Amino acid sequence: MSMPTTDGYPSLLDRLSPVEAGAYVVAATFLGEAAVFALGDGAVLFASSDGELRVPAHDGGVLCAASAPNVLVTGGDDGKVLKFVAGDAPEPVGEAKGGWIDAVALGPDGAVAWSSGKRVFARDGKGEVKTFEAPSSARGLAFAPKGYQLAIARYDGVSLWFPRVTGQAKDLTWKGSHIDVAFAPDGRFVVTTMQESALHGWRLADGQHMRMSGYPGKVRSIDWTSDGKWLATAGADAAILWPFAAKDGPMGKAPKELGVRAARVSRVACHPKTPVVALGYEDGLVLLVRMSDGAEILARNAGAGGPVTALAWDRIGSRLAFGTEEGAAGVVALPTD
Repeated sequence: MSMPTTDGYPSLLDRLSPVEAGAYVVAATFLGEAAVFALGDGAVLFASSDGELRVPAHDGGVLCAASAPNVLVTGGDDGKVLKFVAGDAPEPVGEAKGGWIDAVALGPDGAVAWSSGKRVFARDGKGEVKTFEAPSSARGLAFAPKGYQLAIARYDGVSLWFPRVTGQAKDLTWKGSHIDVAFAPDGRFVVTTMQESALHGWRLADGQHMRMSGYPGKVRSIDWTSDGKWLATAGADAAILWPFAAKDGPMGKAPKELGVRAARVSRVACHPKTPVVALGYEDGLVLLVRMSDGAEILARNAGAGGPVTALAWDRIGSRLAFGTEEGAAGVVALPTD
């Protein structure tokens, strides 16, 4: 299949289906055949070949969201946590009385976690809810890839909490404000984004620190490659990919840079099967970049809509959904031949 070329890039612009979200796009994902957008006005928008369906979800805005194959969880400033499954109406799965939801996470076997201020809640697949009070406001949450364990990003580090185990959580300390958190897919490392325009990591086997700095702006988006060997990050005028295959992670190794442009990368999303990374920029442009040689394909032109705020592949990597700060959105279908 031939692809038109725009501004020197091979292009997929003729395979872009625009969606008018009409509000800040907090997150994007796919549920069944529908592209789904969680919006800052409190709605969740489903877009498919059958048309568009806008579902009122939260009284107020969607503040945070997390997704897994065919599951979307949203947290709102109404203190509610809702779960969407393909084809279903939202299911209330949690709440934080007297507060709003700061972070949500999805875990194994249907587990869901959410936080409000210092309060952290974990609900297992059977519906049993456990609570934990963090030392300071819980800003980011992530379940471990194996076992029922939750990482909680907060001021001066991370708390590792086992909801089914009584006793103190394990602390991973590093001075500063930690905003979001992620486990490596193999469970060997925990990495946080920081207020100080840097990443910090710990090797769980021995607590060894990993400092990843040099960003000109805050890192608001990270994603692991499908093989778990690289961590793609936004926050610079290219996607910065840190190597994590070795036992020491990225320490002493140079990162890889993809998609260098005059505009800053605002979102990254790694293809679920191949070494390709989708990059969304602050000027609204979206690129697909191949890791092996840096080859680039244009998926959306820069222009109206503001910075890209959401970017997500479908389960098999055949479609890419994006959304922006000003409510522009769309789906790019990759060629199948």
